[in-house]
Amino acid sequence: AQQAQLRPLGEVAAALGLGAEDLAPRAEGVAKIRWAAVKAKGVQAGGAGAGARGSLVLVTGVNPTPFGEGKTVTTIGLAQALCRLGERACCAIREPSMGPVFGVKGGAAGGGFSQVLPMDAINLHFTGDLHAITSAHNLLSSMVDNSLKQGNPLAIDPQRVFWPRVLDLNDRALRQCVIGLGGPANGTPREDRFDITAASEVMAILALATDYADLKARLRRIVVAQRTDGTPVTAEDLKADGAMALLLRDALLPNFVQTYEGDPAVVHCGPFANIAHGNSSVMADRIALGCADYVVTEAGFGSDMGAEKFFHIKAASSGMTPDCVVITVTVRAMKLHGGAFGAAAGKRPNPELVAQSNEAAARQGAATNLARHVTNMARFGVPVVVSLNRFPTDHQEEVDALLDEARKAGATSAVVSRVHSEGGKGGAELATAVKEACASHKAAGRPYTPLFAPDAHVKAKVEAIATTVYGAEKVEFSSKAVAQLKRLERWGMEKLPVCMAKSQYSFSHDPNLLGAPTGFTLPVQEFRLNAGAGFVVAILGSIMTMPGLPPTPAAVAMSIDDDGNLVGVFG
Repeated sequence: AQQAQLRPLGEVAAALGLGAEDLAPRAEGVAKIRWAAVKAKGVQAGGAGAGARGSLVLVTGVNPTPFGEGKTVTTIGLAQALCRLGERACCAIREPSMGPVFGVKGGAAGGGFSQVLPMDAINLHFTGDLHAITSAHNLLSSMVDNSLKQGNPLAIDPQRVFWPRVLDLNDRALRQCVIGLGGPANGTPREDRFDITAASEVMAILALATDYADLKARLRRIVVAQRTDGTPVTAEDLKADGAMALLLRDALLPNFVQTYEGDPAVVHCGPFANIAHGNSSVMADRIALGCADYVVTEAGFGSDMGAEKFFHIKAASSGMTPDCVVITVTVRAMKLHGGAFGAAAGKRPNPELVAQSNEAAARQGAATNLARHVTNMARFGVPVVVSLNRFPTDHQEEVDALLDEARKAGATSAVVSRVHSEGGKGGAELATAVKEACASHKAAGRPYTPLFAPDAHVKAKVEAIATTVYGAEKVEFSSKAVAQLKRLERWGMEKLPVCMAKSQYSFSHDPNLLGAPTGFTLPVQEFRLNAGAGFVVAILGSIMTMPGLPPTPAAVAMSIDDDGNLVGVFG
């Protein structure tokens, strides 16, 4: 990636009909798309005029191994493949968080010949969006505590402050902390927590906002605490929303870069899919769909996480549903779910075991885990294409078994992708299958069937996702969660969409339940209200909203040389 030659960004933008006046340069190969361009050339907010918009392709995956199975690679590679077929295409992906960059992954913007560039800038500070989100979030945090310090005019109950602080790094020591120590000059002592910035409600708000007016309205609605009389305290009550919007002014604008092959790419917002809603921004989709015939976007982790939330949360804000779902799968992931590596889903499989042929395990994993993902996505009424991300360690009999099971499960097409090693030309078969799927869906009138009515109770939504998508037998709500449901009902917020926060490694809350588990009880520990974003987060099992570092963080191998060039990072 560091040796790749960047095309002039103006030439890349011209492929989408964007001119130099539509871009606000930020660094070499990096620009913001100006607000005037989004208004003039983007699809209207709410999906108005969607009949003339481009086709939206949603790339998701199976429950992954800790390596990741290549969804971002597939997303970028598919967009490149469509461009090589002569189509006007663009990918829209999430911004990397520095938590995973310095934690496990070491980079999060594709790989091989299917990356977005400049890789170093995108993986580090990029255009400062995540810093702006962190600052806006923590400004509100400081204004909550300042209100407590300055006589508490809003009658905030210090034991009922819901708004945490955030940081864009993995730091388990900050999951629970006490602030305000050291005497009255330092404020009111109370328990607090830090979440990673990707889990911030401000991140979700930025990703879901359709324009500046919507951004401001969502910021006003943020609920930060409860008063002593039981009523909610909002960011508007603290008069913090205006300054927060100011900090986010530039961050709302999508970032424009290019792929390894010089094709258009929009990289904007980065909520995780296991602890947040896991999709890039509505604003990115607006401008991309207004300019391209095909927009390829990615939902985080498996389809039980990011894709389910795309349909029930993001599409509810944007009014735009996909014309095709691509499920990314690997032989190694199916061998994991077929029992080839034992029951430890959260640990990287032994490379020697990965390299050994095990057709039976690959078939078993595909017949269970992959099949459920295909079935779940087909429920929404959208064609499903399975893309097998081919690795050198794969054996042909394993590949054949996996593709066979994908077709048996009801996939419209099941193909092999080599976009990592070959770039766009390695995705020609995938691109052709996607074009056919999109054409059939558009010809059918773009049908879409959600799993439940938008005005269903939060509890009913949780139960529907748990039993229909995850395979649970029942849901168990803790006493804390029950009390929080009652509070949502008192505040008239019991019909908001629900964002499930759980392990990404299994359909269940337990990462060691591989394949397609059934008969388990799904535990809901608590609910967190994200009134500004417009959903309620359900915390399942022991999921954490501030990750920790692994035994050997990716950071230990990273540095710069004496000329400032990056060493040991981003491929």
